[in-house]
Amino acid sequence: MAEVRIDKYLWAIKVYKTRADATDACKGNKVHINGGDAKPSKSVKPGDVITVRKNEVTFTFRLINTIEKRIGAKLVPEYAENITPQEELEKLRRPIETFFLKRERGTGRPTKKERREMDDLWDRYFFDSEDVYGEEDDEEEDY
Repeated sequence: MAEVRIDKYLWAIKVYKTRADATDACKGNKVHINGGDAKPSKSVKPGDVITVRKNEVTFTFRLINTIEKRIGAKLVPEYAENITPQEELEKLRRPIETFFLKRERGTGRPTKKERREMDDLWDRYFFDSEDVYGEEDDEEEDY
């Protein structure tokens, strides 16, 4: 297999949890191949450099081998080399300033709208770091 779609590849090496997320990232201009924009159907081949913007961090990967099926976290280094600069990875460890959800005492439970807004904040600032630190999921793999 010499070439594979970028959305499928990013899903297979666990950069995104779903292929739909990978496709949306490509459409949203958050993925670049060798410095150029990447549409979801763009093919990648070994040697390509892929840049992915997730939240505040820009991850950089060098494609080693192509793959179409999702693999375990331990096998990812056989297919992609994480060449993200250290200063980008440090952004993950930096405490998020002014991110405290404070509710007035006695206001009761949050409404459905307030809860969705809080969830959006959490999703924007906190995400699985499994793909960055090489930690394995507790979830079972879909084959």
